Amino acid sequence: MQKNQTHRFCVAPMMDGTDRHCRYFHRLMSRRARLYTEMITAEAAVHGDRDYLLGFDESEHPVALQLGGSEPEKLAEASKIGEDFGYDEINLNVGCPSDRVQSGAFGACLMKEPELVAECVAAMKAAVDIPVTVKCRIGVDDQDPEESLFGFVEKVSAAGCMTFIVHARKAWLKGLSPKENRTIPPLDYDLVRRLKRDRPELTVVLNGGIESIADAAALLPDFDGVMLGRAAYGAPYLLASVDEDIFDGAAAAPSREDVVIAMSDYVKRAFEKGVRPHSITRHMLGLYHGAPGARAWRRFLSENASNARATILDDALEKMRSREPA
Repeated sequence: MQKNQTHRFCVAPMMDGTDRHCRYFHRLMSRRARLYTEMITAEAAVHGDRDYLLGFDESEHPVALQLGGSEPEKLAEASKIGEDFGYDEINLNVGCPSDRVQSGAFGACLMKEPELVAECVAAMKAAVDIPVTVKCRIGVDDQDPEESLFGFVEKVSAAGCMTFIVHARKAWLKGLSPKENRTIPPLDYDLVRRLKRDRPELTVVLNGGIESIADAAALLPDFDGVMLGRAAYGAPYLLASVDEDIFDGAAAAPSREDVVIAMSDYVKRAFEKGVRPHSITRHMLGLYHGAPGARAWRRFLSENASNARATILDDALEKMRSREPA
C-alpha cells in the first residue's frame, strides 16, 4: 500500500499548549515532525490580532494552522489569511469536546453534521492552494462509530478532503469533561484501520492513546501517520528520537543541554520584545521527564516563574550541572 509521508509523525494541536513558543521548542528536537497550532477560531483569525494569533517562526515548518468554526464563508476567509501567513496546511477541528467549542457550534459536535463540514471544507479548499485537512473523532454520544466515522469521511472526502486525523475515541458531549474525553472513552484502533483499508486513497493519521515513539513505530505500518498530543507535551524530549526512529534520519539527536542553551537564546530575544519568560518556560517543565534531576528542573522553573529573569534557563541549567549526583 502506497503511503503518504507528509503526516508520518505529528504533534497534536493542544489548547493552551502548542503556541508559537512551544512549537519553536519542539522544533529544536525534531526537524521532521509536523507541528500544529492551538485551535484558532475563524472569527478570531478574521477579526483578531493576526500577528499575535497567527505569527510563527520560519523554523517551525512544516506547520499547520488549526481552525475552529462552522460557517463556510468565514472559514474560507480565515483559511486564506492562514495561507498568506505561510502555513503549510489548514486543519479543521471536528474533534474538540469542550463546552466552549460546543457553545460555538463547532468541534466534535460537528460529527453530527457531516454535510455542513463538507460545505466548510469545500469553501476552504476553494479559497487556498495548500491542503485542507480534518481532525475528527470516531463519533459522539450515542452514534454508532462504524456508521458515524465512515459516513462522515464519505461525505467530507467527497468535498475534497484527502487527509483525516482520527482520534480513535468517541467524544461524550454530556457527562464527561474535556480532560476525561481524552482518556475515558475506549480506543478503537481497529475501526480506524478498517477506514484506511477501505479508503486507501486517503491519508489516515491515527491519534489517541499513543504514549511513546515505540508505540508510534509499531502502529505506523497500518496508517499513513501518527499524532501524539499529551505524551509529547508532558515528555517533550521523546521528540529528539523522532527523526532517527520514525524517519530514519542520520542526524544526531540534540542533548537536553543543547535544547536548553538554544531556548535560553530564544527567551532572551523574546524578553527584549516584552515576552515574559514564564510564557515560554512553562512548555519546558517536562524536558527532563524520566531523567535524573527531573524534579529539580521542574521545581526550579516553577518556583521562579512569577519573577523570572531573561537568564532563567541559564540559571536552571547551572542548577542541573551543580546538583548532587543521584
